Amino acid sequence: MLELQRFLYGSTFLLCISLGSLLFGVVISEIPLGSKLSVGENNSWVSSSGDFEIGFYSRPDMPNQFSVGIHFNSKSIPVDKRTMVWVAGGGVAVSNNSYLELQMNGELVLFDALQGQEVWSSKTSQLSIAVASLRNDGNLILLNEKKNVIWQSFDYPTDTLLPGQRLSPFTTLRAASQNGVSSFYSLYMNVSGQLQLRWESSIIYWSTGRPSQSNLSAVLTSDGTLQLVDPTSRPVWSAYGEDHNDTVKFRFLRLDVDGNLRLYSWMDDSQTWKSVWQAVENQCNVFATCDQGGICTFNASGSPVCTCLFSHVTHSSTECLVSSQHDCKPGLILVEHANMFLYGIYPVNDYITITSLDKCKRTCLRDSSCTAVTFTNDGSAKCRMMKTQYISGYSDPSLSSTSFVKMCLDPIAADPIVPWKSPPQARKESYNICIPCLVGAASGTIFVFVVIQLAMGFYFYKRKNTYKRLASLAYSSPGSKCLIMLSFTEIKDLTENFNHQIGPKMFKGTLPDNQPVAIKELEATIDARKFRAALSKVGSIYHKGLVKLEGYCCELDRRYLVYEYADNGSVEKYIEDSTLAVRLTWRKRMEICLSVGRAIFYLHSGCREFLCHGNLKCENVVLDENLEAKVNEFGLGMLYGEASSNMASAQKDVEDFGKMVLQLVSGFKEANDVFEWAYKEWLEGHPENVVDKRLKDEVVPEELERVLRISFWCLQADERVKPSMGEVVKVLEGTLPVDPPPPPFSCRRSTREEEDSSELGSVRDIGIERVHSSSSARSSCEEYIAAVNKAFATQTGGLMKRLTYGKDGIRC
Repeated sequence: MLELQRFLYGSTFLLCISLGSLLFGVVISEIPLGSKLSVGENNSWVSSSGDFEIGFYSRPDMPNQFSVGIHFNSKSIPVDKRTMVWVAGGGVAVSNNSYLELQMNGELVLFDALQGQEVWSSKTSQLSIAVASLRNDGNLILLNEKKNVIWQSFDYPTDTLLPGQRLSPFTTLRAASQNGVSSFYSLYMNVSGQLQLRWESSIIYWSTGRPSQSNLSAVLTSDGTLQLVDPTSRPVWSAYGEDHNDTVKFRFLRLDVDGNLRLYSWMDDSQTWKSVWQAVENQCNVFATCDQGGICTFNASGSPVCTCLFSHVTHSSTECLVSSQHDCKPGLILVEHANMFLYGIYPVNDYITITSLDKCKRTCLRDSSCTAVTFTNDGSAKCRMMKTQYISGYSDPSLSSTSFVKMCLDPIAADPIVPWKSPPQARKESYNICIPCLVGAASGTIFVFVVIQLAMGFYFYKRKNTYKRLASLAYSSPGSKCLIMLSFTEIKDLTENFNHQIGPKMFKGTLPDNQPVAIKELEATIDARKFRAALSKVGSIYHKGLVKLEGYCCELDRRYLVYEYADNGSVEKYIEDSTLAVRLTWRKRMEICLSVGRAIFYLHSGCREFLCHGNLKCENVVLDENLEAKVNEFGLGMLYGEASSNMASAQKDVEDFGKMVLQLVSGFKEANDVFEWAYKEWLEGHPENVVDKRLKDEVVPEELERVLRISFWCLQADERVKPSMGEVVKVLEGTLPVDPPPPPFSCRRSTREEEDSSELGSVRDIGIERVHSSSSARSSCEEYIAAVNKAFATQTGGLMKRLTYGKDGIRC
């Protein structure tokens, strides 16, 4: 069933591009500026060999919607088998009459006619692009006049790798979207050199293991080998297809919609694509492979199928959900399923404890929110409790796990009719009062009362210690994926009644195994439901440059977050303290900038859903025991229900990052006049004056120039020219050049500022006269730009290129 679903989806997809493959394909070695592809004309660009073609195709999952991408085009491959290998914008869909254009400024733009705006671009308008070309290896490239590759589709893969294409650290393959919904499955290359298959960025269900070195890239070779290679292209890990070294002309590696990574080869004899290697041999081991379709099992032929064990409570034809027990009056029971492992998927927030089988079952029955439990009989004695109706898993005779699903009792069996009997009449007898008996009874009662009190005290003491032991186990386990829920009393115990404050509303706590944690107090007005929903997303995010959220407290009017502890505190503390600032060498400051940039880039594009930080500053960047930087308090805007567009949020993070970089370089507190002063010093050819005077002669001039330029670009008042965090990271890594930035602060002026300046007379700004917004605004602004260009070209060799007019004045 799973393989059939994957096959049908791919076949429909290929049929939708077949017509475009037959009509209007233009074979050209170079694509000049001004070239355009449109949905209406159904034209395309073809590589010189004819093996690859780029053009629009109809989306099989979205009627009357189109995407533009690259697919195989060889005559040896039937039209309906010409697989798509790259899609612009990761599969963004557009309407009829939309077009893809290589504009005269060198930017490749996808324009949606229905929305009347650009929905994707290569962001190369400032990079002097002269021509484009679709190469014979399937790579779409943009070149400058010197024929240097400035941008290439190989750097922005979607769900497929072609031979020779590399997957670099922090780069992701994501399975194709279905019905307009982005897939949860991704292939990720982390900085440690691990290739990982992930679900919703938090669940890793396959990896290549820990290599002996980092800074590796994944590459598919033409002979059918998937390799991890070091910077010198030396392989350190390899996986081979079954046709390795055979003569095969076309191959590709794809992350399929079922979550498995497969290597395909074109078989000329059978005229089909054959899977010659797959990462997860047992498809049922792919996390949530059945999604909401039930449990993964194998049929008689050995093929994986999805079976709904809860068919009598199915809500629709496509959903297999555990029933809600809120309206269950007869009572509840646990239905046993042997050799089965279950887990919750929406959200991934299972509660794992170490206990016995009977106690595991009793705990679920007593907890009204528990829907199912899985007990692992492999010696670990783990009880996994699920509190969601969205449950997935797999069943196999080799599994040692036993699962129990909570069900509502049959009303007839639950309420048996028991005949009522009157109590027997007590016999009337007379008794003599026994004084010694009364004394003995009273003494015995007092003794029993004292014993009960001691037993209760001992019980609560053991309960408290038991909790601490389990909490310690959950925190210290490197594979723990769930957040720990704590009561306010337990928070007080961990912090010793909030005795160790390490920042504003931030306290240090210690677990029983002496593992330190940082506990942040939040406003009690946060809605509990929104609080838990937001934490289920934030708590599932893991990245080397992000502080891990370990647990939380949501009790009445108490809201606390529990983070991993950073031994060396915030970067702000190091900048403000002259003694500590010496430890932040130039090299360390550049490493902090790059680490923070990668972390924010991960939040923007590496997670399943876009997530902004919203309050990035040196105070929220902490240093661990090795002075490695980690970003703290990300995603808190979700807790307060803040909503804004992804674009606006991303631009806010970019601007805050630019301010943080200048603060790190200069050592000054954040202030606008500091930023303007820094730009003035740089523009006048004295960037060394911006550097923190406490640093010794260790500054690398090229790095200083690069970091100042990108920080000024981040601070641009015009949001349209701000870089993305991905571009910022590439600049800091030195893999992307950066042009000299225009003045980021003084170009936009309000009407009130114009009135004030008219009263005060002319104002001088970096040696150039400002102009007023008046009837002669156009000529004045042109004179202003001419003057700026003169000074700007003298200092940096760059020119200002934009001039627009708006209701709030003049923007350059």
